[in-house]
Amino acid sequence: MFDFTGVCTGQLCVMRGSVGDLKQHGAKVLGVSTDSPASHEAFCAANAGNYPLLIDWNKTVRKSYGVLDDKLGDLMGVSKRSVFVLDKEGVVRYNGVTEDPKVPPDATRILEKVKKLAT
Repeated sequence: MFDFTGVCTGQLCVMRGSVGDLKQHGAKVLGVSTDSPASHEAFCAANAGNYPLLIDWNKTVRKSYGVLDDKLGDLMGVSKRSVFVLDKEGVVRYNGVTEDPKVPPDATRILEKVKKLAT
């Protein structure tokens, strides 16, 4: 969705609380959206963001991961709420994609998948 919306703030905060545990097991945490660098900077500052937010201005990443939602309510071309865990070769080993943008990522499940890859 967009920086400063309730759903994006919720996802940032869920992941923010998990970053330490994820990094401890070798994970790199990145966020992706279409917002501008200035918006990301302000959003991270306002919410104590502790991982980089990348810009997918042309929606290339969303399309390649299959999470571009043509229409969500009144919004066109937004992404589904999603989290991906990739192994060291870049192969997706877990995807948590929800049709309901109000459902935050399952931090416990993500950590379990990362721990499995670390062993």
